[in-house]
Amino acid sequence: MKRFLKKLGAKPLGRLLSPVLQMRRRIDLLSNVDRGTQILLSLKYRQMRGRGEAPPSFTDVGFREFSGTDEDGILLYIFSLIGVHNRTLVDIGAALPQGSNSANLLINHGWTGLLIEGNIKAVLEAREFYRKHPDTSHFPPKIVQAWITVENINDIIMEAALPPEVDLLSIDIDGMDYWILEAINSISPRVIVLEYQDILGPDQAWVVPYRPDFNPASYAANQGEPNYLGASLPAFAKLASKKGYRLVGCNRYGFNAFFVRSDIGAELLPEVSIADCLVHPKAQAGMRDRFPKIADMDWVEV
Repeated sequence: MKRFLKKLGAKPLGRLLSPVLQMRRRIDLLSNVDRGTQILLSLKYRQMRGRGEAPPSFTDVGFREFSGTDEDGILLYIFSLIGVHNRTLVDIGAALPQGSNSANLLINHGWTGLLIEGNIKAVLEAREFYRKHPDTSHFPPKIVQAWITVENINDIIMEAALPPEVDLLSIDIDGMDYWILEAINSISPRVIVLEYQDILGPDQAWVVPYRPDFNPASYAANQGEPNYLGASLPAFAKLASKKGYRLVGCNRYGFNAFFVRSDIGAELLPEVSIADCLVHPKAQAGMRDRFPKIADMDWVEV
């Protein structure tokens, strides 16, 4: 979604790429769960795990500190249950800290990692933000400006000299997300969070054909709303299964999915059905009203 907005024109781009200080002020105003509260929540989740208590659902644990919706709370919950290995992440399509799946972990939980973003202005602002923030200034994340393709993604990751096993991979590039995930073989993330095209519903394993220069704004179906891009949840679930991951849930509105590697915490975070991730009225409305606009467009069935 972030990348889609950037390609629609100057107005959305201006809102996303506001000066660093204004962005920080917006983030502060929108923040709702501070670090201390998050630490207490994490300790509570671990206590529940140790006692064998029934875990809460994703809808009960989600909150937004930096993320677009409730991804920050869900990620805190997941890693409280399964533990962390090295607090390292890779965020592909990172954009700015506001709306990011990685900023809360970097700032409030001492994580490090690699952020990749195609827009140079967003990269410069993010670098400035993390360089000046007191919780990341001593060791800010590595932020790379690159247009991400199947052909270059592994080289970019390997150049960052990350450990082969990272705790988190986040992908949100509004277009070729499926093909990028399929191509990644340079790291083994323990958890993956990615955006899927919810309007495609629970049955079609459909993907936009691979084009390294894909631009969603060039399609009439995307004027005003992101319809023709990405891949369906069934497509991602099939790919994730091949790579050794299970679907464990989604964000509140049903467009960001969370996968955990199959050798980790199956008893704590069991697999959920695809249909369970498409029950929100937003997803239902998209399947009803927006899917017909792109049903006959060019899709790859996987």
